[in-house]
Amino acid sequence: MNIVIIGLGTIGKTVLKSLSGMEHTITIIDEDKEKVEHLIEKYDVFGVVGNGACLEIQKEANMGDADLAIVLTNSDELNVFACLVAKNVGVKNTIARVRNPDYREQIIEMKEQLGLSMIVNPEKETAEEIFNLINLPSVSQMEHFAKGKVLLAEIIADKSCTLIGETLISLGKKLKTKVLVCAVQRGDEVFIPSGNFMFLVGDRIHFTSDAKSLHDFLAEVNLNKSPLKKIMIVGGDRIGYYLAEELSQKHLSIKLIENDRERAEFLADALPKVTVIHGNGTQHDLLIEEGIDAVDAFVALTNIDEENMIVSMLANKMGVSKSITQIKSDELIDMLGELGIKNTVSPKRIVADRIISYIRAISNKRGSNILTLYRLVNDRVEALEFDARTQESFFDKPLRTLKTKENCLIACIIRDGQVIIPDGNTCIKLGDNVMLVTTHKNFDDLTDIFE
Repeated sequence: MNIVIIGLGTIGKTVLKSLSGMEHTITIIDEDKEKVEHLIEKYDVFGVVGNGACLEIQKEANMGDADLAIVLTNSDELNVFACLVAKNVGVKNTIARVRNPDYREQIIEMKEQLGLSMIVNPEKETAEEIFNLINLPSVSQMEHFAKGKVLLAEIIADKSCTLIGETLISLGKKLKTKVLVCAVQRGDEVFIPSGNFMFLVGDRIHFTSDAKSLHDFLAEVNLNKSPLKKIMIVGGDRIGYYLAEELSQKHLSIKLIENDRERAEFLADALPKVTVIHGNGTQHDLLIEEGIDAVDAFVALTNIDEENMIVSMLANKMGVSKSITQIKSDELIDMLGELGIKNTVSPKRIVADRIISYIRAISNKRGSNILTLYRLVNDRVEALEFDARTQESFFDKPLRTLKTKENCLIACIIRDGQVIIPDGNTCIKLGDNVMLVTTHKNFDDLTDIFE
């Protein structure tokens, strides 16, 4: 595909990095000449310096030949206008980042008139992920497939977890709730486990489940923790605002600490059900004074990773049941486990996954189509949902008779709205949605998984 990326901030660079090994023709546009030159050299892409919403700049970048324009500057208005210009010069598909809450509804309603194929809102989508993690205290990460019918969840096996010492074979005989373990991270190693795989304390276990069965499974393995009712949030930027707004609808006790007085006053007016505190939420004394030791969940959302890490470590030390930490830097990810930081969110990764999923779907000219894509375990594992829309030779055959590639697991099948956790006798049929977990990269069709 011929792809143009306009805006090379944190998210733009993350998307570019994700696309760099996928054999697309990529052109980048940004007003920062030094940044463009550096990325041209690093990723072997074409580059244009200038305002990506300007018609002349788009013509210079040959955008009339592009299959997709991804516009990710810091200005919502510029992003929407650049997509409108791109559509008029002949770009087939456009993606815009739109973050302002004031534009949310009208942008969705006017999507087609504005020439937008897709809208991404990193802050809103990050807030929704945190909201889901607070709703399920035992879960450290959760993704949705099949429009919410299927969950891919991560749990951490502590000493109380009844999975410890069991193999997949023995669990199959004991568990009443049907789930499928897809991947396990143990230290630096990642496993797509076979039947004799045994669980140990500290394993990070990814599994698929019918959304209705998740609570039953957590209870069965002794990980069904009490609901989180008292929440403290440090950082009142857009993510904090979206999160507090959504949590306030559940009648929870929410305290939001914001350092900027003007922003704190705005939040207090906009969120009447939330207790807003003006102060530096990274200061030990303030956190103690505001009762960090009495909250059930703590969410660190400042713009500085190191500050988020330090206050999350304090929350853990004070015995908070669940702390959730925003991390923007890839370089810090590997050290988080050693610091006891278990639940993290990254806006750039969330948005990059959505965009890559969309790109793989529209670039695939073969039989099946990618509906959803998530990357797990620091991008070492991919979970994909395919639409089996074209008849294939391996349909209607038991999975035990088919030869799949190593480190590929068919984790779930959705048929006529029903969730099927597959076994060896299960068949893929035309019209199914098929969920796959694999350590292989860049699969874009169901046929890729078979030998």
